[in-house]
This record gives sequence, C-alpha cells and structure tokens, in this order.
Amino acid sequence: MKIGILSRNPELYSTNRLAEAARERDHEVKVIDPLRCYMNITSHRPTISLKGELLEGYDAVIPRIGASITFYGTAVVRQFEMMGVYSVNESVAITRSRDKLRSLQLLARKGIGLPVTGFAHSTVYTQDLINIVRGAPLVIKLLEGTQGIGVVLAETQNAAESVIEAFRGLKTNILVQEFIKEANSSDIRCFVVGSKVIAAMKRVGKEGDFRSNVHRGGTVHKVKITPEERSTAVRAAKIMGLNVAGVDILRSNHGPVVMEVNSSPGLRGIETATGINVARTIVEFIEKNARQGKTNTKGRG
Repeated sequence: MKIGILSRNPELYSTNRLAEAARERDHEVKVIDPLRCYMNITSHRPTISLKGELLEGYDAVIPRIGASITFYGTAVVRQFEMMGVYSVNESVAITRSRDKLRSLQLLARKGIGLPVTGFAHSTVYTQDLINIVRGAPLVIKLLEGTQGIGVVLAETQNAAESVIEAFRGLKTNILVQEFIKEANSSDIRCFVVGSKVIAAMKRVGKEGDFRSNVHRGGTVHKVKITPEERSTAVRAAKIMGLNVAGVDILRSNHGPVVMEVNSSPGLRGIETATGINVARTIVEFIEKNARQGKTNTKGRG
C-alpha cells in the first residue's frame, strides 16, 4: 500500500513511529506537511500537489493534524477524500472532535457520562454560570485551549468569580466544569482503534498541579480499566466518528466521565507506559479497512 502521513514534522515521535511501523509491513510511506500542500479544487478531477509534484496513487492517509492548523489541515484531508483516498480519521470527525462544545453536546445527547458543564460567551452573569456547576471548586477552560493550556482550577467562590471576570477581557468562549476531586489529579487515556481499546494508561499530574497532561509535567503508568470504562471509551470514539482516538476519562464517584476525545493522540506516552506497539496496530487496521472511495463523507461536510 501507499500511505501518506499528514504531519508537519517527520521527526515527531508519533509520526516517526507510524512511518516505521508501515515500512516494517512493506508499505510505501511519505510524510506530507499539510500546510505545504496546494489543492486544485475541481468537480471532475480534484488534485493535491506538494513542491510541484502531484500526490497521486495513495491508498490511505493518516492525519496527524495539530489543533493550530485544524482548518487547513482538515481541508487537505477532505481533498484526499474527494480523490477517493481512505483516511483513518475523516475530516468531519476531526473537526467535530476539535470543537469542544459540539463534542460534549454530541456525547451528552448519546448518554455518555460527563462532568456537569456550563458554557458561556458573556461573563456578565458570573454567578449564574457558577451555579450551573453547583459552585466552587470548579474548572474553567478556554474553549480554544489545548494540552492543559487555558485551564484553571478555582477552589473558592471568589477565585471563580475573579477568573471568569478576567476572561471577559479576552472576548472568548469559556467552559466551566465541576471539579472531580476524587480523581486525585489523574485521568485515564484510553487508546481506541476501530471498536477496541487497545491500550490504556493513567496520567498523574505533577505535584501541586491538578492537570494530568504529560506536556505539563505529568507522569504515565499502565492501568487496568473496567468494562464500563472500556465501553464508554469505545462509544465516545464512535459518536465522534473516529477510528483512532484517545479518550480521556476521569474516575468519579458516579462512574467514568469523559473529558475529551482526541483525534490525534500521541503515541509516546501510551507505548512507553504499556509496551504495546500502538503504531503497528493502527497500520494493521488500515490494511484491513482501506478501500478506494471508502469514506462516509465523500469529501462533503
């Protein structure tokens, strides 16, 4: 097979591991920077070129689209879909998962457990927003934040009011969520491929930090998940329409609650913690499922 990995940096651990895994299984692999792609958008023969060369003959692409390039990156994925190329995660699913509000609304509609969440653009009625999540302590998030950036824990009522009012000057949308104290500054990352959780790890925040993101100094450990957690992760990925996803779950007193569904989950932490060859599993999934023109969107949406 001829496989394209859509990534801005071929030296990134996840990109490199996916390329290695594909080559080990005798596939032709090319790392493609989506921002350097030019698209010829025509009704009869859409094409993509890179440095003057047409990108043709691909059987599948693996999108590794960073949050900062979601708009253009998903446009490139959509162009490949219009060309009949199989994408392990489709453009619509990536866009859906990147919209934190929309993804939470979709998960809630399907009955997935979530932290009590409030959403607002205006911060004029601060107390109303705080009351939605039953008061402090609570977590305040910028809707556009990633990797723990733009996430604040307000432990008191006064702190919550101060932080929310400070965000007023940014003219941005914010989410306010209940603080799951019993999670003890940790979460579970379930790595879903197809309809299975193939690996899971526990992420623990560094001392004094309630955020468990590895990018913020958190540590990872192999963990055994419950059948309910496994089912929740698989359902969440399916609702988003993702074949490959990192589903972040908190263990609360009322069962597993989903924090986020990531369409480009990193491989370093999960492979290090579990010893599982996640990259190879993704390539094997592509081998079994990639077909010319096999896409739900056909480039639409």
